[in-house]
Amino acid sequence: MSDIEKHSDRAEGTSIDEDVDLTTFHEKRAGRLVVDPEEAKVEFGEVFTSKLKLSEDGTKILWPQPTDSPNDPLNWSDRKKAMHLFIITLAAIVPDFDSGIGIAAIFALANQFGTTTTVINDMTSNWSIFLLGWGGIFAVILIRRYGRLPILFWSQILALAFLIGCTFAPSLRTFTIMRCLTAVFGTAPQVTGLYVVTDLFPFHLQARKLNIWTMGFILSPFLSPFAFGFLVARTTWRWAYGIGSIYGAIVCTLIILFMQETMYDRHIKPIPEPAANGGLRYRIESLVGITGYKMAKYRTSWYEAVISPFRVVWRPHLLGILVFEAMVFGFSIGINVTNAVFLGTPPPVGFGWSQFAVAGGYGTPIVAVFIGEFVGRYNNEFIQNWSIKRNKGVFYAESRLWACYVAMPLYICGFVLLGASIQNRLSTGALIMGWGIAELSVMINTVAVYAYCNDCFPKHQGEISALINLARTLGGFSVAYFQVPWATKNGALQTFGVEAAIVIGLFILIVPWLQIRGASLRERFSL
Repeated sequence: MSDIEKHSDRAEGTSIDEDVDLTTFHEKRAGRLVVDPEEAKVEFGEVFTSKLKLSEDGTKILWPQPTDSPNDPLNWSDRKKAMHLFIITLAAIVPDFDSGIGIAAIFALANQFGTTTTVINDMTSNWSIFLLGWGGIFAVILIRRYGRLPILFWSQILALAFLIGCTFAPSLRTFTIMRCLTAVFGTAPQVTGLYVVTDLFPFHLQARKLNIWTMGFILSPFLSPFAFGFLVARTTWRWAYGIGSIYGAIVCTLIILFMQETMYDRHIKPIPEPAANGGLRYRIESLVGITGYKMAKYRTSWYEAVISPFRVVWRPHLLGILVFEAMVFGFSIGINVTNAVFLGTPPPVGFGWSQFAVAGGYGTPIVAVFIGEFVGRYNNEFIQNWSIKRNKGVFYAESRLWACYVAMPLYICGFVLLGASIQNRLSTGALIMGWGIAELSVMINTVAVYAYCNDCFPKHQGEISALINLARTLGGFSVAYFQVPWATKNGALQTFGVEAAIVIGLFILIVPWLQIRGASLRERFSL
């Protein structure tokens, strides 16, 4: 007997069992939510529906259901929620922003340490990207035990310390170690962000807020090459890492002053509320982890925390989309790392642009990501509302994937045009359009993937975020190894064209299959 059949009888209109926990009821139907109150009356009965809290306009049921406590993050003021979203977005910029500083400084680093740009990419950029993914897995294990805030705080403090180490590194070996350690510890906000969004906002607002947070870390690897390319052209590369350290310090300061713990243990009865004590002592103890350490006894065991990512990753409706996203995002990482080489290397391999011109070129994907945020905001809401209306008040997670159909034609156009521009020395306008369109498609697709996976696994946001983060870095860290040699030998059009073909092939194989079989897969394999 299903949960709905167990708790309600649609034919007889009987009410749901009084023992049903409203705060976790939405997790019983992962990927299928009754959003319309009128449909809820049909499925759950009048009595149960009357207990459900609705949005301000009364048109949507709030999932998860907020408690009556002011300490429940779902009940925080809009201003407080916006502040937390703003800070976690700034923090999500840190990992890839720090990694991207090496792109701006690649030629200066090669001169400093008496080596080539290829060696710098292979030893520092590629390995730091690789470690960004694995750092997220370790972060989510600790978050499950100790909460969001202390892991976010300590990870950013340590990342800042190691970035300062990069700034003053006397040798390439020391620089490489510091840069890799920065990546391992800095990646936590790219896991914590999905938690924070789902902690603060109900289902019908989550895609919009995810769009903002996702924009942060998609934008970040382009910000540093754009900003610091001009700087490195005039002074030493150490100033670039120094200013990056200042940005990290600002983020740490904002976390210390304004962030609060958003983890609310609504699964525990009665719900423990350490925040009820308030005061400066609670603020300090929750920040440094003392409160999290005390709360750990109520939460997931170490065994469950460690095994959870492995229990989630093999689920077929997740594994397929992870492989797809790994290639979509991975090849765009490759573009980010290698375009500095294509643009700055003299012909016939590259364009021979000056360092100022290369830095200016990295403004292209920044503009594209902002456009992607604007398009995605309305596109995702349109798809969501259309799906609810089409399914008579019920939302199915698979509808999120319709956004991929918008992204993929753009992906083909962007990659093919970029490859042709590099190979045939087309105009600067053609190169910029190709690069921009490619990044626009990545933005649209990535938000859809995060929203879909989050809807399918409402109890495992951290694992989902960590696995997507790992997939995109595993898909991208190695691209810089082969992209430039491949393009040099056979032409950039073949290189980027084949990469686009791989992505489209995976799209055709995976996305329609998930939309057709997704409901049955969720019923059988969801946790």
